[in-house]
Amino acid sequence: MKVGLTLGKFAPFHRGHQYLIDTALCECDHVRVIIYDCPETTEVPLSVRANWIRAIYPQVDVIEAWNGPTETGNTPEIKKAQEDYIIETLGIRNIFRFYSSEWYGEHVSVALNCENRIVDPPRVAVPICGEQVRPDPFARRDWLHPRVLRDYVVNAVFLGAPSTGKTTLSSHLAREFHTEWMPEYGREYWDLHNVNRRLTLAQLEEIAVGHLQREEELLQRANRILFTDTNALTTRMFSYYYNGGATPGLEELANRCSARYDVVFFCEDDIPYEDDPDRSGEANRTEFQKRIRADLLVRNIPFFTLHGDLETRAREAKAVLARVRKWTNWLGA
Repeated sequence: MKVGLTLGKFAPFHRGHQYLIDTALCECDHVRVIIYDCPETTEVPLSVRANWIRAIYPQVDVIEAWNGPTETGNTPEIKKAQEDYIIETLGIRNIFRFYSSEWYGEHVSVALNCENRIVDPPRVAVPICGEQVRPDPFARRDWLHPRVLRDYVVNAVFLGAPSTGKTTLSSHLAREFHTEWMPEYGREYWDLHNVNRRLTLAQLEEIAVGHLQREEELLQRANRILFTDTNALTTRMFSYYYNGGATPGLEELANRCSARYDVVFFCEDDIPYEDDPDRSGEANRTEFQKRIRADLLVRNIPFFTLHGDLETRAREAKAVLARVRKWTNWLGA
């Protein structure tokens, strides 16, 4: 079996890296990729960068080098440390070709006793490098796979009972930020499938699944922020209220909400209730509001409460969003 090997920080993983791996896949039976931790270069965690490659190239063997050498340079000591780590620590042997676009391809291939395959060193086939992308990935989005760009998007969700302004605020902020917003899929599903103003347990799970699928599609198209109206936590709450329970699938989707969103906004019920034939009344709005708030507290999900009219809420939300930084402890900074 001809095994190809490449390595790097992939910070971020861009079209040039894809060209390198595509070349290796065309020329080898199997390809292995070593990816290094590099907090001095990027805030994107190693596990996130590794999962980009796994998602785009499931046939590739991705090795996370958490304890790899951090020093880089063309000195005998640094080169020896890199070679020893690859061969001794990671146990990499029997490589057919080592793939890179860099000077280090020569010494690594010698150490591995394999062919040195240099791919597009002048960056003519794919004229991009990590230093060009890192400052603003969205400005260079054409050079990034949608799966990579998706993880840079801040996913902001708005929760609250019916008629608390979630839809109005989500669409308003999306226009201001020139990005996408995710409407509440449950509303559309209800209009098509309710029977005598009720849905079954299985149908409520279908709402959560459909909402998540559409949300994932929009995350790959959004510009920096996606504004999401409602999530599976609310669907679960309705399931318990009307049916006394929820399916295991809906429970699992609700549990995933605890870690899925970068920021959670809770819209207060301090605005006039807008009656609607499909809503259950202002008294139920108050009860649903209490249930949703309690669920957030029980799950230890941090949230920001929004009050007042549309402009006030938008101003409060933008002040929070100005602080959000992906992959950092921005709440505790």
